[in-house]
Amino acid sequence: MKPEANRRPLSVSVPTIDWHAAYQAIGAAVQAAEALGVRVNVAVVDASGVLAAFLRMPGAPLHSVEIAIDKAYTAASFGLATSQWPEALQQHSAAVREGLVLRPRFVAFGGGLPVIENGQRIGGIGVSGGSEQQDEACARAGLTAIGLNN
Repeated sequence: MKPEANRRPLSVSVPTIDWHAAYQAIGAAVQAAEALGVRVNVAVVDASGVLAAFLRMPGAPLHSVEIAIDKAYTAASFGLATSQWPEALQQHSAAVREGLVLRPRFVAFGGGLPVIENGQRIGGIGVSGGSEQQDEACARAGLTAIGLNN
């Protein structure tokens, strides 16, 4: 048995978005949606992909509730904007291209962005209810509101 002084830690610290930032990002995303004249659902997940904050604008599509959450989850889990997946998948085999998109909660269209602070992924934001471009613009507004531009 190793002496306590030489023992490796059994846990790691994982930076994750706090509720203040998640709330602020959602508010900015919704304001951007209002400016665009669309009704959306906005989700922020933490670094582990667990829902940290959510808001559904009255009149936003009901199916978009889970889509927004899954966009945030996908962005947080891979550190890649969901809009970048069609191009990224072209670099992989047919098996990966066809199989990955069938995974539960995986979204390969615009509206999800990773939340990256100082080079570390701390969460994801997902917006659903508008066009892909509108959803991504709203998500980007959320990141900008918390001082991030990734």
